[in-house]
Amino acid sequence: MHANRHIAKQTLSEVVDSYQASGRYVLTREQAMQALGVSGEALKKAVRRLVTKRRLAVPSRSFYVIVPVEYRDAGSPPPSWFIDDLMKFHGQPYYVGILSAAALHGAAHQQPQEFQVVTSAQLRPAIAGRARIRFFQKTDLEHTSTADMKTETGTMRVATPEATSLDLFRYLKGAGHLGHVATVLAELAERMDPRRLVEAARVEGQLSNVQRLGHVLDQIGATELAGALADWIAERRPRYVALRVDRTLRRATRDSRFRVLVNEKVEAET
Repeated sequence: MHANRHIAKQTLSEVVDSYQASGRYVLTREQAMQALGVSGEALKKAVRRLVTKRRLAVPSRSFYVIVPVEYRDAGSPPPSWFIDDLMKFHGQPYYVGILSAAALHGAAHQQPQEFQVVTSAQLRPAIAGRARIRFFQKTDLEHTSTADMKTETGTMRVATPEATSLDLFRYLKGAGHLGHVATVLAELAERMDPRRLVEAARVEGQLSNVQRLGHVLDQIGATELAGALADWIAERRPRYVALRVDRTLRRATRDSRFRVLVNEKVEAET
């Protein structure tokens, strides 16, 4: 036998198995090519085979998620397993926000249909199996207060309940209609602190949304939180803002406490 005989190269399936055995669930194209020593075309075919077998999901080009047996039907583990790695791969700061953050804080009246992530870049939605990740752009991301939350594979950054309450108005299209926002806030309010809420209002910089949030908190009976915001708003004496910018103001009433032109009646869903 020749001493310099080639050692059989690993297959992509074997690489995936060894990653999973060591508790890793993501693999980049670069790592796979290094481990296999194959051309890009050969790797593409191997990835396609494993995607068909639901062994891999590809939420973003050149980024592969390993699918354990219990998630074969769903086609991917939940985004919480890989979102931190995905955002590192994109080189973008992020936090899990809006309805997904609200659900993680216990306001899961209706589970969001998509995993919502706020980041500083304009990213296309990512699909992994049945999971859909939707990205929302925010330029002043570093001002938002977040906390690390433990996941099955590590940690992910999640907006605090107070920051989430403001994002529900900043990204109203992603949060649904005002009745839905009120329902989420009614559950989220239990986790919110008046002082921290005022601090979030101060750094977020969109005074109009603070006014709208104050009005809705008042409507759902979160008196302590609403009171803290009312005092803060009174010092600033902002101009009146429409509760819904896409609605007529013809029959609007005035909420002088929060300086909101109320052009939609807000009721939490039961």
